[in-house]
Amino acid sequence: MSLMDASPADDRRRAGLRRMRLVALALLLLAAVVFLATLRLDHEGVWGYVNTGAEAAMVGALADWFAVTALFRHPLGLPVPHTAIIPRRKDEIGRNLQEFVTENFLTEEIARERLVAADVTGRVGRWLGRPGNRRRVLTEAVRVARAGLGRLTDDEVRTMVTDFLVPRLAREPVSPIAGALLEGVVEESTHHGLVDLGLEQLHDWLRENPGTYAEVLTTRAPWWTPPWLDERVISWTYDQVLTWLREIRRDPRHPARLALDDLLRRLAHDLQHDAEVMARAESLKERLLTHPQAAETAVGLWASFRAALETAMDDETSYFHARGDELLEHLGRRLTDDPHWKGVAEARLGEAVSFVVNTYGDELAEVISVTVERWDAREASERIELHVGRDLQFIRINGTVVGALAGLAIHAVAQGLS
Repeated sequence: MSLMDASPADDRRRAGLRRMRLVALALLLLAAVVFLATLRLDHEGVWGYVNTGAEAAMVGALADWFAVTALFRHPLGLPVPHTAIIPRRKDEIGRNLQEFVTENFLTEEIARERLVAADVTGRVGRWLGRPGNRRRVLTEAVRVARAGLGRLTDDEVRTMVTDFLVPRLAREPVSPIAGALLEGVVEESTHHGLVDLGLEQLHDWLRENPGTYAEVLTTRAPWWTPPWLDERVISWTYDQVLTWLREIRRDPRHPARLALDDLLRRLAHDLQHDAEVMARAESLKERLLTHPQAAETAVGLWASFRAALETAMDDETSYFHARGDELLEHLGRRLTDDPHWKGVAEARLGEAVSFVVNTYGDELAEVISVTVERWDAREASERIELHVGRDLQFIRINGTVVGALAGLAIHAVAQGLS
């Protein structure tokens, strides 16, 4: 692809450059006409000033034309030394520009300073505060997720499970990892929420299904006990179980809870230190992984998950969209109203930017020199001139004006001395 492929913006720049060139050339021609017109007039009076000013204006205009033109090409096609600077030194200019960007822009201090000044977290928080923006985020998330789901076929999932996950898990001992994870869960009491949920669901189910409970226990009653006795025993045990579950739910220090914590704590220890328990855990892992149905089960779970997710993504009233909007709104409020959250987010973002700048800054800046080296010298020169040439024409205009003023001053001094 050529560097000079025209775009509407390039057409505007080219027209502006052509217009300013005509202005600078017109001033040079005007100075030449004035010089010639006053050449044979009496130079002792005003015409001397005019002629000298016009002469100096031509000199200034020609000198600055030469200087500006020498940046991009040989003036009049003549190979004058130290001209056509940009085409000849294109690669060196690219490397110098790379060093300039690296030393003055891609530094940790400047990156952090600009990050703070930009107030990225505040802007993101305020942006997420608008419902339309949150819908846009969810729409883009759905589009990306759908594209990813569509590219992952059942055969690829089966291959990934059988050829990658299963062999890798078979080689890695899972009991120490599971033990360490379980130990952390118990120490931080993370499982208490799950226990509370299980107790609540079990209590509600028993309260709503006394007949099922009685039916199960009736089948286990001795054949020789009278029915009225069975009913009383079952009713009494039913009330006791409900009372026991309520007590466990209300008392965080209930003996049953403490016993469960102790059991989980000992299991976590044994999974990491007891050779027999570790061997049994690894044996169970191998039986599960080598079972012929393992891959098909994984594919089935993936298919169910994908179908449920696609259905939720299609329905804008689904829990997926409602929960996603709620989470984004919550994030936006935290980033704008919570100083702690905002400080943490800015600190993490600053660390990420610093890591990228310190680790990849040189490589990012190297894109400049590599790109410039790939450019054709003539096209690179034309491209640069297209962007800055219009402003450089003001050098020619200023040179003409300043030359004329300098000529007037010199003539005045000469007149005064004579």
